[in-house]
Amino acid sequence: MTEAATMQFHPQPQAGPARPWAFPAPERGTLPNGLTVLRCDRPGQQVVAVEINLEAPLEAEPEGLDGVATIMARAFNEGTDKHSAEEFAAELDRCGATMDAHADHPGVRVSLEVPVSRLPKALGLLADALRAPAFADSEIERLVRNRLDEIPHEAANPARRAAKELSKELFPATSRMSRPRQGTEETVAAIDSAAVRAFYEKHVRPATATLVVVGDLAGTDLDAVLADTVGAWTGSPGEPRPVPPVTADDRGRVVIVDRPGAVQTQLLIGRIGADRHDRVWPAQVLGTYCLGGTLTSRLDRVLREEKGYTYGVRAFSQVLRSAPDGSGAAMLAISGSVDTPNTGPALDDLWKVLRVLAAEGLTDAERDVAVQNLVGVAPLKYEMAASVAATLADQVEQNLPDDFQAQLYRQLAATGTVEATAAVVNAFPADRLVTILVGDAAQIEEPVRALGIGEVSVVTG
Repeated sequence: MTEAATMQFHPQPQAGPARPWAFPAPERGTLPNGLTVLRCDRPGQQVVAVEINLEAPLEAEPEGLDGVATIMARAFNEGTDKHSAEEFAAELDRCGATMDAHADHPGVRVSLEVPVSRLPKALGLLADALRAPAFADSEIERLVRNRLDEIPHEAANPARRAAKELSKELFPATSRMSRPRQGTEETVAAIDSAAVRAFYEKHVRPATATLVVVGDLAGTDLDAVLADTVGAWTGSPGEPRPVPPVTADDRGRVVIVDRPGAVQTQLLIGRIGADRHDRVWPAQVLGTYCLGGTLTSRLDRVLREEKGYTYGVRAFSQVLRSAPDGSGAAMLAISGSVDTPNTGPALDDLWKVLRVLAAEGLTDAERDVAVQNLVGVAPLKYEMAASVAATLADQVEQNLPDDFQAQLYRQLAATGTVEATAAVVNAFPADRLVTILVGDAAQIEEPVRALGIGEVSVVTG
């Protein structure tokens, strides 16, 4: 008879003491050409992330040329005075680099990621794209055609269609925020290389731009690299540009974008509220997360887990424009989709959630989970250089101090349940919300009217 074998277990690893973490602090400086530079050394991050903010906001687009900022941003990848579009792409590939650009309400953002050993070459390509973009007629015509091809697909996407309608409803027709960010078929079709170059020459210059560099910079003479690349970019000084105030009409009402036969209803419920300069922002972030920031939040508990109306509903805030003088604004919204027959009941329960929240408030347990999720995951969220660079660039774009994100985590941890409740109730008042529904009006109009959540109108999809 053999002796029974015994298993040997290694001792269970024990967690070490938690180390304090703070959002990385950048070093700020200015090059002789006026370009502001934020650098952040992140040991071990061998892929360097670069972000550059260009002060070319959508509201600066000429009348009738909505979308010219987007075409310009995309054209930065399409050749320079040294390289054709194909050669420029090949040079980026040789560096192992990726470069992208997009336009939004605050301005144009150009992003670059590259191994640190190839940083000088890649920054040289970026500098060439900013200093002397080709804006060749053939490339601009191709970008315009591509954009025109995208527009019908966006119109067919319920979420994109809802976002377009909400902007149209909230903001006055004279406001750039009321119109599609990347332009309409009519305005994009009017864009040519001359229009793109005129917009570039008027708004793109180093004196009003900010460059963010994040990664393992220990073995790189970054000062020399910057001087040889973006430091050679020249341009005139920037001029102050008047910024119109953000105004919005958030009277409670419902707009149904009719999609006959739709088996689901896309819902987007929104209004505008405080931006990141407002002292209420940390509490608003925390309260909004409790309402609809994750699968365990209150909206999902009711609409997804208890009722089974949806795969998920989210509440969020998105900064539209941020300014120290208080003239900025953020979009506060609830978004999701429900099956068509349950559109009325789902909206009814959603409004009940808002009313109960206003009457009874958040619980300490909800607040604690939200703080843990928002603050506790920060070290993982910012593990990669690209995440740090993007947040630093956001802060620049929104005229925030360099330590804003670090302070925000401290403020979130110190925010109590009562403060978070007050902020989210003020952010989502049940009687001051604009509701957009993209779905089959024949099936959902009457049940929605019966809810009494605002005047109901129907538009064609």
